[in-house]
Amino acid sequence: MLRKDFAAARDMLRAISPDVAEAGAEAKARYWLELGRSYASHRHDPTTQTPESARLARNAFSTALKISKEAKLDGLAVDALHMFVFVDTAPEDQLKWNQEALAVIAASEQPEAKRWEASISSNTGEALYDLRKYDEALKYFRRALFLREQSEDSQGARDANWHIARVLRVQNHIDDALAIQLRLERESEAAQQPRAYIYEELQLLYQVKGEANRARQYEQRAKALQR
Repeated sequence: MLRKDFAAARDMLRAISPDVAEAGAEAKARYWLELGRSYASHRHDPTTQTPESARLARNAFSTALKISKEAKLDGLAVDALHMFVFVDTAPEDQLKWNQEALAVIAASEQPEAKRWEASISSNTGEALYDLRKYDEALKYFRRALFLREQSEDSQGARDANWHIARVLRVQNHIDDALAIQLRLERESEAAQQPRAYIYEELQLLYQVKGEANRARQYEQRAKALQR
């Protein structure tokens, strides 16, 4: 969105709206999706979100969803559904939207919909994690891992493993979680993609194990990446 210049993005969308009105369903759905994203998305600072921006985003995403469903554009329907979590931020609501998106994916034969399954499975696991339904969360994170591995998405697989290890830590399977996070540390550094969140988990794990010096080392490494 133009490097977070959401007002400029809306100006551009308004400029093309007369053409979009005469366009096909896909163009219309994409227009409303992007308009909604100009009001609410992962790129927005949460402190900037207001009831009005949420209303405008919801209306745009609802319009995109309606157009997509009527035109049987399943991939765009899933895209619209997954955007509602930035409007309805309570974990219960996010779980509902993610489950609805997974239902569309399961019923679809379209590759554009199927490609969403890994990320929506991960999002579902995250909502369940926030609800402290850890066993259910693990099921979805493991499904996401399977799909990432099938598509040879190494970064996505590392992220899925990180989520799995985080749940294992919360469930007090400390040694299992530590083994995964140490492997992720090695793999991410070998790929020249170190991640602060891996170091943060290692900090927590070593704190639980009573190894204060190692925990402090990982805390410093995480902070260095965040500067």
